[in-house]
Amino acid sequence: MLLFAMSALEKAQNIPAKVWTNIGIGILVFIVALFILKLVARMNRIWLCIIIFVALTMVGFQWIYSRNEPKCLTPLVDKIAPFFPSESGYASKQKQPIKP
Repeated sequence: MLLFAMSALEKAQNIPAKVWTNIGIGILVFIVALFILKLVARMNRIWLCIIIFVALTMVGFQWIYSRNEPKCLTPLVDKIAPFFPSESGYASKQKQPIKP
C-alpha cells in the first residue's frame, strides 16, 4: 500500500502549479457562491428578481452586440438582433467619411 501512496504522491508532484492554482480558484469560487446563495436566500424576492433581470439583460445585449451567443440561442438572437446595434454595424459606420 505504501508503494501505491508514494507513486500517487510522485504523480501529484509532477502536476504543474497552474493546475493546482486553477483547482484552488475553483474551490474558492464554489465557497463564495455558497456564501452568496445564503445571502440571496434571505433577500426580498422582488429585489432578487430585479437583480436577475438586469444581469440577464446585460448578458443578452452583450450576446446581441457581439454575436457570441450559445449556438442553441442563435435562432432567437437572429430574430432580435436587427432591432439593436451590433459590433459589425458600428465598425462599418466608423469607416464612412463624415458628410459636411
